[in-house]
Amino acid sequence: MERFSIDRHEAMAYEQLVADSQRPVIGITANYGEQMSKLGEGYYKQVVEAGGTPLIIPPLANKATLLDTLDHIDGLLLSGGADVNPLFAGEQPVPQLGGINDERDLPELLITRLAFNRQMPILGICRGIQTLALALGGTVTQHIGDKTDEGLPTVKHSQDAARHVATHTVETEQGSTLFNIYKENILPVNSFHHQAVKQPGPHLRVAAVAPDGIIEAVESTEMKSVVGVQWHPECMGADGRPLFSWLVDEARTYRQTQRLHDRLLTLDTHCDTPMFFAQGIDFGQRDSRILVDLPKMTEGRLDATIMVAYLPQKGWSRNGSEWKVEAKDLAPTPLAYADGVFDQIERIADKYHRHLALARTPADLWRNKREDKKSIMLGIENGLALEGKVENVAHFAKRGIVYITLCHNGDNDICDSAKGSQTHGGVSALGEQVIHEMNRLGLMVDLSHAHEKSFYDALDISRTPIVCSHSSARALCDHPRNLTDEQMKALARKGGVCQITLYHGFLAKEPQEATITDALAHLEHAIQVMGIDHVGLGTDFDGDGGIRGLASANELTNFTRELLRRRYSEEDIQKIWGGNFMRVMETVQAQMA
Repeated sequence: MERFSIDRHEAMAYEQLVADSQRPVIGITANYGEQMSKLGEGYYKQVVEAGGTPLIIPPLANKATLLDTLDHIDGLLLSGGADVNPLFAGEQPVPQLGGINDERDLPELLITRLAFNRQMPILGICRGIQTLALALGGTVTQHIGDKTDEGLPTVKHSQDAARHVATHTVETEQGSTLFNIYKENILPVNSFHHQAVKQPGPHLRVAAVAPDGIIEAVESTEMKSVVGVQWHPECMGADGRPLFSWLVDEARTYRQTQRLHDRLLTLDTHCDTPMFFAQGIDFGQRDSRILVDLPKMTEGRLDATIMVAYLPQKGWSRNGSEWKVEAKDLAPTPLAYADGVFDQIERIADKYHRHLALARTPADLWRNKREDKKSIMLGIENGLALEGKVENVAHFAKRGIVYITLCHNGDNDICDSAKGSQTHGGVSALGEQVIHEMNRLGLMVDLSHAHEKSFYDALDISRTPIVCSHSSARALCDHPRNLTDEQMKALARKGGVCQITLYHGFLAKEPQEATITDALAHLEHAIQVMGIDHVGLGTDFDGDGGIRGLASANELTNFTRELLRRRYSEEDIQKIWGGNFMRVMETVQAQMA
């Protein structure tokens, strides 16, 4: 009678809690009919067998409910069911359209988009693959009919067979996630549909097709954990389990990543988002025109970013002490322009003070994180902002900046640029005074963009460690903006840091496309050359930074996920995610005269 002893079952439950406390939670979208949420048993039983905990998500379009749900799950499973209303694709219904399910459409399309923005693992099944496509910019064929691609056999896709019976085959794409899951090129599947994905859209690609050319599976084009299949693996027992095991494994990594971000302080050391403020950007809203905003920082678990006032090299000309504006939308002088940028950032911080705050020190960053606020630090990109006056260093120190990138893509009166004409042969006499003043006032000297001679000069002149806020490895991509191994070694010897950047041209040479894999290769090269204590990440978002897999701030948990997969310790991940940079900042700020 032990089976009927609730006390014994309670004891077993607590034994399981101790033994297996890391089971990821998989949210499963429920079907709807007869005023009931309902779900085939195969979905939740397969999740349990794969090592996950199922949580059924009712079809509610309430935005707060959906966001709260996403906070409590580690993976999303989109279940099968009725057709999606074609109006969501901007189409009118064809005569063969089946029954639509208005209760499900908006909730599922919306939760798919929100989960995708968070980099959450997603598996779509049957209707779920079509939901994926529509939510992420693809299209669906409302009725595949009897005619498919010319010259290919016709396959019956809506079968009368039992759901566990394989009724046709699909061919997987070599190297696809699906191929890697099953290690097979030809898969037997079951099929019960008359709709199918027509075009996967920009975020998905075809992963498997039926013999008649119908798309049977899709997956992410951006190395994300997103797969959709047209068949029903939940009904296929052990043959369908590999897909559920994949989802649960990816969800486990997602859970680990999210928990790690609870403890980490993540700092991106360079972004150019203020360049877009003139377009009427609302930083508190998710805006497709920019790569960093408050929602994207939240989705990507980015705690802090250093926003720079970027000054274009050809924005002004000078005749003696008089400045002339050479480009529209610029202030009368470089200093006034930088001040204007900082004024805008301060207004943003004030407007969103419940969720955002300015920071000047690492202690400020940690305090803001404890208060559940994102942080913005201030920086200057291009010492042109000083207008050739050493005393203006103090002006910007009072404004709260943490570093000055001494030059940009052109020589200025401080030093020569990597893309300049070697006007001074390195750091100028004025530049030496500027560096000394920055040391005195506790400002970091940033040598990204500097010529190699300027780099070594500044390294000799500065009595505090210097930084390269957004640079990569010249050994992997031969570009003058990148650091040689010798520069990296010299930087490390003086206690400085190199922050790997996500600008595609500094990671890979054309026509090769730079991806997250390249960024990690540059990072690991820097670690090999410099050591783990001298590296980090400076994305250059909104300054043309952003690559596939790390395209905007909301994708930055992908970076952490890959570090975990490479088995970096939590201590080392914190060093990479801003810990090293903050150490230098503390050292520099402690040397203030």
